[in-house]
Amino acid sequence: MNTSISARELFDQLQQTLALRWLAGKSGKDVRTDRNEVTSKRPSLAGYLNVIHPNKVQILGLAELAWLDRLDARLRWENISKIIEQNPLALVISQGQPCPTDLQQACEDAQVALWVSDRRGFECLNLLQHFLSVRLAPQTSLHGVFMEIFSFGVLITGEAGAGKSELALELISRGHRLVADDAPEFTQITPSILEGSCPPLLQDMMEVRGLGIMNIRQMFGDTSVKSSKYLKLIINLLHFRPEHNNADFRLTGTASTQRVLDMDIPVFNLPVAPGRNLAVLTEVAVRLQMLRQQGKDPANDFMARHQQLLDNTDVSS
Repeated sequence: MNTSISARELFDQLQQTLALRWLAGKSGKDVRTDRNEVTSKRPSLAGYLNVIHPNKVQILGLAELAWLDRLDARLRWENISKIIEQNPLALVISQGQPCPTDLQQACEDAQVALWVSDRRGFECLNLLQHFLSVRLAPQTSLHGVFMEIFSFGVLITGEAGAGKSELALELISRGHRLVADDAPEFTQITPSILEGSCPPLLQDMMEVRGLGIMNIRQMFGDTSVKSSKYLKLIINLLHFRPEHNNADFRLTGTASTQRVLDMDIPVFNLPVAPGRNLAVLTEVAVRLQMLRQQGKDPANDFMARHQQLLDNTDVSS
């Protein structure tokens, strides 16, 4: 998984979007920054020129270049030296402004990438921050089938032979969509959002015992697959055991949570047994989670009714 990025990779990814031109420091194209460096040392992935708390990508707009122009020769060189000494991944001059000769020479000598963009400063800032935050965000891979069910991102996991792929195939036939089979990748793009996607090698593919590898897009059409989705729920399939018949389990189920990166994801544990329609149960589990997000819990409501009935009986007696 991607935990670092080089100046060349960043330039190639955003060259067209930001209308970038590489002005100086091409020998620094392989300079890299990684997730740990950013999170431990830098206040921001990208930002306007800041000498005290330098960002990994420094943007020089009209105000920043005007500030440099107001400095006398000694202070100007001291500040340019401080910027270069912090080893930024790149400097970006916005709005196609002319680059000061001394800044260009300093970047060339120090092998620091210097780019010019035709976009305005705030546009460069927003695009760079978004791209870098996603690219360098914490990532993990989980075993299971990741799907979109009723607009919810649902990861189907479970014990070997529990029928994860068969359940996913039935859900697809019912109109739901596949994101990734076997090894979906999850990226924490914000403190409260986990985005799941499919590795390029597995795109549109699913493996089912007895049938082998299938291309879901070719079999069911373009609407049967989705490129990414936010993870909201985990359905964990269990082989049926005697304890699944006890009263507590039947009344409240075995809802729990699973820690994925820095988030607790709700989990429904569904016992697998002959005669159980797991596709319907999975759809109902998603609807139940939707209700719980709205503050409604049928099990708690039932328990409250039961307690109220007991209280009323005690009063009348």
